Amino acid sequence: MRKKIAYVGLLGLLSTSVLFGQNGTEPKTVNWTKVTNKGGQTLGYAPASGVKLLTDKGLSFKDLNRNGKLDKYEDWRLSADVRAKDLAAQMSIDQIAGLMLYSKHQPIPAAPAGPFAGTYNGKVFAQSGAKVADLSDQQKEFLTKDNLRHVLITSVQSPEAAAEWNNNAQALVEGLGLGIPINSSSDPRHGTRADAEFNAGAGGAISMWPGSLGLAATFNPDLVQKFGQIAATEYRALGIATALSPQVDIATDPRWNRVSGTFGEDPKLATDMARAYIDGFQTSTGARELTGGWGYNSVNAMVKHWPGGGSGEGGRDAHYGYGKYAVYPGNNFMTHLLPFINGAFKLKGKTGMASAVMPYYTISFNQDRKYGENVGNSYNKYIIHDLLRTQYKYDGVVCTDWLITADETAVDVFLTGKSWGVEKLTVPQRHYKILMNGVDQFGGNNESGPVIAAYKMGVTEHGEKFMRTRFEQSAVRLLKNIFRTGLFENPYLDPQESQKTVGKSDFMNAGYQAQLESVVMLKNKAKALPLTKGKTVYIPKRFTPAGRNFLGMDIPEKLEYPVNLTIIKKYFTVTENPAEADYALVFVRSPDSGGGYSIPDAKAGGTGYVPVSLQYGDYTAQGTRDPSIGGGDPLEKFTNRTYTGKTAKTINTSDLGMVTETYTKMNGKPVIVALQVSNPTVVGEFEKESNAILAHFGVQDQALLDILTGAHEPSALLPMQMPADMKTVEAQAEDVPRDMTSYRDSDGNVYDFGFGLNWKGVIQDARTARYKQAVMSMK
Repeated sequence: MRKKIAYVGLLGLLSTSVLFGQNGTEPKTVNWTKVTNKGGQTLGYAPASGVKLLTDKGLSFKDLNRNGKLDKYEDWRLSADVRAKDLAAQMSIDQIAGLMLYSKHQPIPAAPAGPFAGTYNGKVFAQSGAKVADLSDQQKEFLTKDNLRHVLITSVQSPEAAAEWNNNAQALVEGLGLGIPINSSSDPRHGTRADAEFNAGAGGAISMWPGSLGLAATFNPDLVQKFGQIAATEYRALGIATALSPQVDIATDPRWNRVSGTFGEDPKLATDMARAYIDGFQTSTGARELTGGWGYNSVNAMVKHWPGGGSGEGGRDAHYGYGKYAVYPGNNFMTHLLPFINGAFKLKGKTGMASAVMPYYTISFNQDRKYGENVGNSYNKYIIHDLLRTQYKYDGVVCTDWLITADETAVDVFLTGKSWGVEKLTVPQRHYKILMNGVDQFGGNNESGPVIAAYKMGVTEHGEKFMRTRFEQSAVRLLKNIFRTGLFENPYLDPQESQKTVGKSDFMNAGYQAQLESVVMLKNKAKALPLTKGKTVYIPKRFTPAGRNFLGMDIPEKLEYPVNLTIIKKYFTVTENPAEADYALVFVRSPDSGGGYSIPDAKAGGTGYVPVSLQYGDYTAQGTRDPSIGGGDPLEKFTNRTYTGKTAKTINTSDLGMVTETYTKMNGKPVIVALQVSNPTVVGEFEKESNAILAHFGVQDQALLDILTGAHEPSALLPMQMPADMKTVEAQAEDVPRDMTSYRDSDGNVYDFGFGLNWKGVIQDARTARYKQAVMSMK
């Protein structure tokens, strides 16, 4: 018997609320309307979109395709799998191609210039008269013309503005085609602002937590899961339903510039942290759950970077042509899969596995034992089809990293195409090769044209039925992630609620406590810590030379205090005269020698390749690998990327001088060093000139001061080794964890993985018992 279905019209648009039979009320919130189904799902829709409601058995449903009947994909009583298959079958190839796109970075409002620029009616935002939450010309184009539905959000002016932009964007796409909502995403956005003051009763722009390496330093997966739950709540209040995280690459090469985004170098710790992080982000409970752990508090986790990106040769990074090769001199490729196959794909929570995976840019050199290809991971059939899809049976979304289908323009530019190993293919051919491996989505691509061209290539080779089936397979995977998070029912937000939720005091407090638990005390000679509050301290200023950031934008020269003096003065009296000080507090950062490539060297006729140094003083590489394992680029006339005999100069070498000069000036009085760690650091250059050393991974100044003065006892442990010297850094294998000789300090302590001090001495507890044993491997 055919179900009886009736329209619920647009009555009440001029009133505040209207009763619909016994079903519920429809309060109008700014530009969208909320419908409560008793015993069912709450709906949200924008009347201006043209969408009407259908009723069946006293329940309301959105007629998203405006055909007057209740399609399976519109029926929230059915499973996400059934709904996704029904919708995918109705989609045109153009619509599926749009679903396969993931936008370039979108700041709200759009920037006036630079790589993320946008316009409003042809004008930059400041001159356009547009509102903060209005859609840019470019956003309107890729949402309407290219059918794009996955948007990468970067900066937002406020939670309210983010919510309003979300509502505007969702109202636009709700009125197009089949009414598929936007699935917005974000890179990690919960980092700290060091100079921000914490007040337990106050809120903020968003809760601030230690970075991934700091979370790992707690050695506490339960804390990481709590972070995921809070972060997911804030993401959803911003309109974000996908996290481009966690980064579970094992940081087996200490020189890699993305070590700080990982959970460290130990496979077991990284695996446990990956599982906890994703369970926290993806799991909804209570009234927020729809089914199977998914719901309105769920954020899809896109775990990255398959099959692990931490083994770039010489520590170089694959965002650049000079770092395109990942190497495996220790024959340890399979160990890098552990955080994925035993963590991200084996969750404890109901959602079961990470809903998306992002392969890394790298060419996993000579690891394709079946087809013999040395191409970027998304292009590699063995790594995607044979390993990820077939051997490990992963059936979630696979999305490329950003810009991999575009053309390379220079080996040393960040925002260039990264089509490593397939540079000779056309852009459509690159899309086709990726699709045929089992990848579903293209990061950083706003244009559907190349995807449609790839479809036509497949039709020519395999026939239309085959390619239609292949496209629908990806569409189902992508749509399930939108259905499971409730976006088809209600993608809209109350901006005032968003403002109250994001950065609320409970969340800020949880993040601050996590910061306190993430700081490692490496040294405390003669119990120099804790310090007595109210004493006089000397703090040297930090010099930052002029340079360029990773995007190539100029950075001016600076000489400034490295901390917020207003906060410092709540703990100590500050003097500029070391003779008057009771203690010196020196705030330094890990050495930064760049990415392993020198433009001046290349311009002078050299290869451009130089070492990546983890020490502050000049480092000249001797006896290092020659020839290199990986090499070759269309823009280079050589394949040997060795840097033997080359010298690396550290950009922030003056940080070392801050310690050594202060030690001399203090004339025997305590010198306390706070080291912000982005990479393992050769601390032997300054350890003897310090009485105490705190290592942190990005916390508020106030958190350091609370530990320095004894308000909180240090409890964190090193999530990686601190090398004895650069000789051991060069001797270690890029793909092998925990294979360096660690530094032994003047007190006899070894700065190995899992080391940390509290007030009593070296920490030995359940965490060290679990994680400090021999490293896991899977060769």
